Order: sequence, then C-alpha cells, then structure tokens
Amino acid sequence: MEKVILVTGANSGIGLALCERLLYEDSQLQLCLACRNMQRAEAARSALLTSHPDAQIDLLHLDVGSVRSVLHAAHKVKARYNRLDYLYLNAGIMPNPQIDIKAFFKGLFSSNVVKMFATAEGLLTQQDHVNKDGLQEVFATNLFGHFVLVRELDSILCQAGQTSRVVWTSSSNARRSAFSLDDVQHRLGTEPYASSKYASDLISLALNRHKNSQGLYSSVICPGLVMTNLTYGILPSFFWTLIMPIMYLIRIFTNTFTLTPHNGAGALHSLFLKKTESLDPKAKYHSLTSGMGSNYTQPRQMDIDDDMSEALYVKLLEMEKSARKRLKEEDDNKQAYKNGLHNS
Repeated sequence: MEKVILVTGANSGIGLALCERLLYEDSQLQLCLACRNMQRAEAARSALLTSHPDAQIDLLHLDVGSVRSVLHAAHKVKARYNRLDYLYLNAGIMPNPQIDIKAFFKGLFSSNVVKMFATAEGLLTQQDHVNKDGLQEVFATNLFGHFVLVRELDSILCQAGQTSRVVWTSSSNARRSAFSLDDVQHRLGTEPYASSKYASDLISLALNRHKNSQGLYSSVICPGLVMTNLTYGILPSFFWTLIMPIMYLIRIFTNTFTLTPHNGAGALHSLFLKKTESLDPKAKYHSLTSGMGSNYTQPRQMDIDDDMSEALYVKLLEMEKSARKRLKEEDDNKQAYKNGLHNS
C-alpha cells in the first residue's frame, strides 16, 4: 500500500529537499506539497517531476499562519485522502531577524564561535507582529497553525490498525530560557522563534502522551545550520559571501553545520526509515554533517518535561476553541449581512 505524505513549507529549502529524498527512497508514495505560495509550489512540483516523472504529487494551498486557511486546507485533505501516514510540519518563519553586530564580532573571535553559529543564542532578535487572527505571527505560523492542523486531521491520522507519524522541524535554537507558559505567544520577549521552537518540542511530547494509544507518534528534528532563504535574510548577501569559507572551515570542528538543504533534511528523511518502536519521544533527532561532508542523524535528549508540555497542550486547546468560535461568529455575521442585503 502506497504511503501518503503531506509536507508543509515544501516549495523550497529543507521542505523541498525532503520531498526529493523521499521520492528517491520510494517513488510510489503519494506526496502532497502544502504551501502558502502556489506559484512556488507549482515550480517545486515541476522540479520534482523532472527527476521523478511518474511521481504522484499533489498541491495544497495552506497558510499555517491563518486558522481559517488551516481549517479549509484540512477539509480538502480529508476529502482527498482516506488516511495520512506522515505529516511533516516544516513550514516556519523568522520575520525581520536582526543581528547584534557587536555580539557577532565578539563571538567570531572567541572560543564560543561554534555555539554562536549553531544556536544564535544572544545573537538574533526578531520583530514579531500580530496577524489577522490577533495572534503573534511567529507563534501562529511555527506552532499554533500546525497544532490546529494535527487536531483537524485527527480522523485520518488516528485510525484503527494504522500507525501515523507527525514530525516537527524544530531547532537547536529552541531553549527553555526563551519560553514562558505565562507568555506562550512571546508577546513580551525578543526571541519569538526560539520560543516557538521550544513550544513545538513540548507539544510533540504531549501529542505522544495523548495519541500513541491511537496509533499517532510525534517526533522533532533539528536540521542544523542550513543556508536557506530564512538564513540568508539575517545578514546582507555580501556578508555571507565573506564568511562562507569560515563556516566551511568551522565545520571541520563541529557536526551541526549541515549548510545545504539536502543535508539539513537528513533527520526528516531518517525518521521516514525508522521503525515506530525505536522512536524516543524526549529526543530531538539532529541532522549532522562531518567535516568531509558526510550526512548522518543522531538523537539528543531535549530539555523538556511532562508537566510543562501538558500545561501548554491545555492552553493551546483553549486557544483553538476560542479561534473556532471567533471564526464562526465572523461567518454568522457575514451571512446575516448578506441576508439583510437580500431582504432589502
């Protein structure tokens, strides 16, 4: 039976590299590219079909930063497929990242240079915004939209006699110090990306606690330091040209500099091959690359606990309920307005 796989953020970078690796592994699988930009999604589909002309590749419009878009897309998925074997939650944003130049140069010539590049701790801040749903944009896109998607696809993920996988693209930048249960959207902080990624680690653990008995298993991965559009947006292009030789040199001393999307997708691909019973719910699976460029995956224990993950899970359930209620009220008001125009 052919596997059905949905990948969010599949039109470029790590998501597209994952799709390429999956098709090389199993050309018979049914692949769905869930993307916000459909023009780029079409281009990605064409690129994949060039190397895999017989592949089954569907497109789905999905903006995970919009609850309405998530619900609409999930409805289409359930109408299109009777089951879902793998759900890769890969889409993510880091809007308007700003680098502390002083901290950058100080770290560049210190013993902490590897950690600085690997985690961006103390180096990056982001300017977050409130979206149309009244939610912080990074939280909504990187975490909440994906959470609602998993919940909405429950009927085709959790079926008798079926095992399904949910895989979150997290980060080594996910740190407990950046996250607070009192501010889950990170409205008051300057590291919304790190907060959202730590929250995804917590939710993955909670999903395993609530859904393993129904056949759904959740895991998180770290792609390492990958050069994608998100990464290139941090510094001017000429700066990357200057420091790229340094980064390749540093890779001799650290295995976290995966650098290419193909290498960064290694852990995502490896979880496709792993048996369910071998998965560790408290481990993050890291894409790693040797100094010579060889790609491999290694699990590392996460700094998470059951109590915090459960508390966040409950908060997100409450937020989901409120979001659904708000959308229903909007729809009812629109219908009432239309009825009023018709009657007049």
